[in-house]
Amino acid sequence: MDLRKLKTLIDLVSESNVSELEITEAEGKVRIVKSVPNGFAAPMAYAPAPTHQAAPAMMVVESAPSVVPAPAAEPAGHIVKSPMVGTFYRASSPGAKPFVELGDSIKEGETICFVEAMKILNEIEADKSGTVTRILVDNGQAVEYGQPLYVIE
Repeated sequence: MDLRKLKTLIDLVSESNVSELEITEAEGKVRIVKSVPNGFAAPMAYAPAPTHQAAPAMMVVESAPSVVPAPAAEPAGHIVKSPMVGTFYRASSPGAKPFVELGDSIKEGETICFVEAMKILNEIEADKSGTVTRILVDNGQAVEYGQPLYVIE
C-alpha cells in the first residue's frame, strides 16, 4: 500500500466518527485505530459526538494474515472469501456478462468478481482451480471481510 493512500485513510479516520478501520490487501494488512487522549475507547457511531477534538489516528501494521473464525454452517468445498468490506459485483459493469456462472470451470488466478470499496473496484481472483458449485452473494450486495462469496469444488 503506498504512502499517499495510507495518509488518506488516516485522515479519513481522524475526521470521521469511525473509531477503527482495517484493510487487507495482497501486500499485507493495515489497521487504523483512533485513539482518545484519556485512553478510553472512542465512542461508537450512535453515541453523542464528543465536544473535544479527537487525537490523531494511530496506525498498526500487521504483515501476517488474520484468522477469521468460520461460521457454524459453512458450505462444503473450498470457500472464496471477501478480502475486504465493500459491495459485491459479479460483472464488470451493469448489464455485462458475469465473470463466472454456477457450474463454470475456473482456474486459479482468474478474476471471478469485483468488490467495490471506497469507489475503487477491486478484482477478486480465484485462489483455487475447480468448478463453481455455489454463489453465496447477490449482485450489488454489501459484503464483510471474510464473508464467503463462492464455493469451488
